[in-house]
Formats: sequence, structure tokens, C-alpha cells
Amino acid sequence: QIDPKDYTFSGLKDETVGRLPGKVAGQQFVIQDCENCSIYIFDHSATITIDDCVNCQIFLGPIKGSVFFRDCKDCKCVVACQQFRTRDCRKLEVFLCCATQPIIESSTGMKFGCFQYYYPELALQFKDAGLSIFNNTWSNIHDFTPVSGENNWGLLPENAVVQDYVPLPSSEELKAVRISTDATRSIIPVTRGRRQKSSDESCLAVFFAGDYTTANARKLIDEMTAKGFQLVQTKEISMKAEDAHRVFQQCASEYIPLLEKGPVVALEFNGDGAVEGCRSTINDVFSGTKVFVSESKASASQDVDNFYNFADMQMGM
Repeated sequence: QIDPKDYTFSGLKDETVGRLPGKVAGQQFVIQDCENCSIYIFDHSATITIDDCVNCQIFLGPIKGSVFFRDCKDCKCVVACQQFRTRDCRKLEVFLCCATQPIIESSTGMKFGCFQYYYPELALQFKDAGLSIFNNTWSNIHDFTPVSGENNWGLLPENAVVQDYVPLPSSEELKAVRISTDATRSIIPVTRGRRQKSSDESCLAVFFAGDYTTANARKLIDEMTAKGFQLVQTKEISMKAEDAHRVFQQCASEYIPLLEKGPVVALEFNGDGAVEGCRSTINDVFSGTKVFVSESKASASQDVDNFYNFADMQMGM
């Protein structure tokens, strides 16, 4: 029998509390009326509601459905979810991974950055919550109640460090979780999102489903960022033959048979020389793997637009 008390933090003040991996196991969780607390949910959950919390630091592991912040203020959070919503909130700073477009309503002073976090159980928790590490629209915020002449949200500084916002837990019990907030170890690839691009040259790379798709995509990200290119956005999505024609144009026929194996993982890199850098890296590192890569700087921006326009329509953005 499930006791709701095991899945609730309520009325706490000046405390550090949390749940270790395996302790929430896909249940829903409630956090309410907490002040000046550090709260860590190191597990996956169904949904989480956070009401009337003030000056709290909160880490929420992968949430299969929605996370809803209501009437909260001065909170700093690290959150991974399918849907993100806030209502009547003030001054929330959130490192976010969200599969769909995040929505704020009647909220002001909201700041967003890209989720960056690692502990050994996190990858499996993403799978258990049905979330892809490559589907993250953290910076594509929809403000439901915009006020003309005012901006209710913005982006955190690019060099923002997670630990400065949500420090590692200080309690003995929670110290057992082997956390790294080093961006290069983050389970979620750190993307630029809607930030200004540094160059007018982008490149699209698409990996097809197979045993090593995730590992290959991560490897290419590591190789490209080591060369100084920036990862703008990532996406994991299923494609049909007609989608391939729209995205891959004249090369579609060679990729269509690969689409039946499962979803593709697409990466957009940016920087002067991105196409050449990406093509040479793929030739050197992934010689046996079939990967779609933009042919030239001229076609690359069209490739990126074609793919992400298709993906946005699919995801209902």
C-alpha cells in the first residue's frame, strides 16, 4: 500500500531533504509550503507539483509527465520533464530539460539554462520516464500571459554553473549519490538553444537507429565541441519515407531503409567551418557507420531548416 506521506514534502523550513534513486520509482510527488530548503529527488516520477515554496533549491530527476510550479518565488531548480509549467511564480532560475515547449503563465523574472547533471543512475531513469536525452527545448519558452513592453523571462548567463545555483546535498544520506555537475559529463548534451549563434554556418548530422546510436551521437558531440564548434540543438524522432524525402531531398533513397529500425538522432553544430569539421570527423571516427551530413555550407542551413521544421510539426510545437 502506497502512503502519500512517502511522496510529499510539506511545510518544511531550513531543511535538506530528498529521495535516493529507487525510492520514488515512478510515483507522483508533491512539494508544498517549503521555505529555505534544499530538496533533491534523485529518481524518476510520474508528475510533480510544487506549490507555495520560497527560497528553495530543488533538483528533480526525470518526470514522465508534467512538473507544475505554482505560487513559488526565489527558487533555483534543476529539472527534467516531459512538460514544464509555472503559474504565479516570481524569480525562478531553472536548468531545464523539457521534451515539449515550456510554458509560463502570470510569472515574472524567470531565467532558464540547459540542464547539466550526472549521476550513475540518471540514464536509466530517463529511459524509465520515457524521455530522450536528445529532446530538450529548454530555451523555447512560451509566455501565456505576455505584457507588452516587458519580458517575463530570459536566459541564464552562458557560463552559469549548476552548483552555484543548486549546490550538492550536504546531508549524509544524500551524499551517497555520486553526482557530477561538470557540463562535459552531463547526461543531457548541453546545447545553445535560442542563444545568438556565433557563425552563419551550421551543419546537420543525423544518426540512424542501431545499437550505438546514442554513443555515436555523444562521441560526435565530444569531438566537435573539442574542436571549438557549438552544439545548437539535438532531436530524437521517428521518420517515415515521405519525411526523408522532405529532409534528405535527393539522397533520401539511401536512408529510407534505415528508418524502419527506429528513431533518428539529429545534431546541429555551429561555427565557421562546421560542415568541413563535421564531415572530416565522421570520416575519421565513424567510417563504418551510415550518417547523413550536410554537403556544403550552402545546403547546410536548408538541411537544418528542413529537419527542424519537420520535427517541430511532428512534436506539435
